Order: sequence, then structure tokens, then C-alpha cells
Amino acid sequence: MTTHKLLTPEILPLLSAPVEGPCVSLYLPTHRHHPDNQQDPIRFRSLVKQLEQMLEKHEPETPVDEMLAKFRALADEADFWNHTLEGLAVLAAPGGFFKVITLQRPVKELAIVADSFHTKPLRQFLQSSDRYQILALTMTGIKLYEGNRDSLDMIELAPGVPSTLTEALGEELTEPHSTVAGYGGLTSNGGARGDSPGGEGMEMHHGHGGRKDQDDIDEIRYYRVIDRAIIKHHSNHSRLPLMMAALAEHQGNFHKISNNPYLLQEGVKINPDVLALDDLRQRAWEAFEPHYAEKISKLAEDFMTAKAKGLGFDEFADIAAAAKDGRVATLLIEADRQIPGRIDADTGELQDADLSDPKVDDLLDDLGELVVAMGGTVFVVRSEQMPTDTGAAATCRF
Repeated sequence: MTTHKLLTPEILPLLSAPVEGPCVSLYLPTHRHHPDNQQDPIRFRSLVKQLEQMLEKHEPETPVDEMLAKFRALADEADFWNHTLEGLAVLAAPGGFFKVITLQRPVKELAIVADSFHTKPLRQFLQSSDRYQILALTMTGIKLYEGNRDSLDMIELAPGVPSTLTEALGEELTEPHSTVAGYGGLTSNGGARGDSPGGEGMEMHHGHGGRKDQDDIDEIRYYRVIDRAIIKHHSNHSRLPLMMAALAEHQGNFHKISNNPYLLQEGVKINPDVLALDDLRQRAWEAFEPHYAEKISKLAEDFMTAKAKGLGFDEFADIAAAAKDGRVATLLIEADRQIPGRIDADTGELQDADLSDPKVDDLLDDLGELVVAMGGTVFVVRSEQMPTDTGAAATCRF
């Protein structure tokens, strides 16, 4: 079975590293459910056929049979196509390089053969400001989710992250200890799920020996273990904003001890076990949207301020020159625009080109790669969020 995973930031440096070409980039919008997903492998095979024709034009003498064989094998893997999300990226190069990445939002159909990988759709996903993670916490265990405004998926906890209080504290549990359970979605007023304001489910505490102080100590120790593990194994890798889904009391106590720099004050104040996945996504987005809107607005404002000081550029030649010198701190590029051209790796000068040339990639994509390579940050945003009409906006350090 093909190994595939959700996209993480570690993939971009890997794709930007020098590799023997030709580099093949395939993007496909996919579907989670039957019958819509039946069309996905058919459209995938059509894109693979386009790749084959492009490879013949690119460098006919380059051995690419092994690479194409992997694409064809993936097309025939029925189980894979029954477990896709909203988008798919497949990137390959001679010598066995073959990466399959599932995405939580649709992408435009693309089949590109060039001297480097086409990474803008991946960069757009990674650097879209509407992505977040949710730590769903109860006193019986935790779950971790990743999502955006449109979708939410549970992600597998990394090895080393305890999923329950017992796993977190083991034999160190203070005795006697209370057990905690959710009763059929009962709410804090004892009614059925959804009867109380906000539909808050109640966790019932059962004391054995009346040792509430010891229970409180274990609760805090449990939170500390979870906090350290999430930071180390997830937040430091995803670098995504983290919200909590938990009863208000648990959220307050967790925030008091947390050292996670990505943890937001916003959260879903409810027992997450009483929510269906789509209900959790909707509540999470309602909590996260103000943070998202503020971030996008500030990026645009920072650019306009920098432009007034002569440190903001929206012409490609100016951006390329500043990026080559390591001056670009932040670059905004438009998500759905492609600009034909390339950047001279030695001089930073722009060269005219035709996107129909199989060796030519998108100039905006190349600008993004150059800025990241020189220590800058890139955000791919929708056209209505851009502060310029050129497709790019760079804020410089000096």
C-alpha cells in the first residue's frame, strides 16, 4: 500500500533541495466519499498521460520508466482512492524520489515537468492562515485534530504522546484517585445532550476516599505531561495555532500551566466527546476566525506601511533583487495566479519564458522558493486579500 501523509512544513526544504531532474509535480482535487471518488483515479491517469508526453519533450534520453511505473501503480491502488481527502499531490524525480501527500482542501489539476518541483499549491496550504490544530482534552484522554475553515480531521498522535491520564502518569497516580466519565452526553444541568446552553457535556467525578486535593494534583501533572508532549512532537513541527476543546474549567487550568507558544486563548468550551466531528469543526472555526482575519489584515497593513517607507515592493524585478540580497522578510503571493518566467539563480534577474515550455515553472513559485531560501517567510493568499494587483507584495527588512 502506498505510504502517504498529511502535509507538514518539513517537506518544503526537501523539495527545494537540489535534485537531478526532470522534476514531476502532479496535483489533483479528490473526493472523500462514494460515488464522487470514482472519478478520481480516472482523472489521475489522464494527468499521468500528460506527464508522459511532457517527459518525452523534456529530455527524451532521461530514463523515466521507473518513475512513471510508480504513478501507474498508484492509479491502480483501489484502497488508496477509497481513503483520499480533498486534494492530492504527487512529486517524483529519477532515482526513486516519490512523495504522495494528501491535502485537506482542493487543488487545481496540474501536471508539470520542470527543472524544479512546483511547490506553490503546497506552500499555499502550509502558509494559509486559516489552518489550526485542536487539542480535545478530557480527564479520560486526548485527541488531536487538524483543520481549516472547510474541514477537520483527527491526526494520529506521535509516538511519545500519551493519550490517557494513565499513560501520562502510569504508576505515579496519586491514590486514592477519582475516576472521570461522561454519561451519555449528559449536560451540566443533568439533561440530555444539547439541553444546556452551548450543549456542554458534563464529566462526572467519582471520589474514592474524598481526596480531592490529590485529584487536583494529578490533574495538573497530567496537563504538564500532555503539554510537553504536544509541544515536542506536534506543535514544534506543524507550527500551527493550537486551540483547545474542553470544558471551561479544564481549559483554564491547562492554560495556567502551558508553555506552548502556539496555544491560543480562543477555544471550544465544551466536552469534545459530545460533539460530532462537523459540529466540532464549525465551533472551532467560529472561535478561530477572528484570529485569522486579524492576521491577514496585519500582513496587508505591514506591507502598506513598508511601501510608504520605500521598503515594500510589488514589481517582480524589485522583489527578486531584494530577495537575492536576503532583504525580504515577508512575501505575499496570489494563490490562483501563474506568471510565466524564471529567475537567474546567479544574478536574481528575471528571464522571460513560456509556461508551455516543460522546463519553465511559475515565476511566483520561484520567488517564493528564493525568499524562503534566504530566510524570509511566504504567505499564499486569495486574490481579494492581496494588497496589490500584481500578484506579489514583499515587505523588506532594510
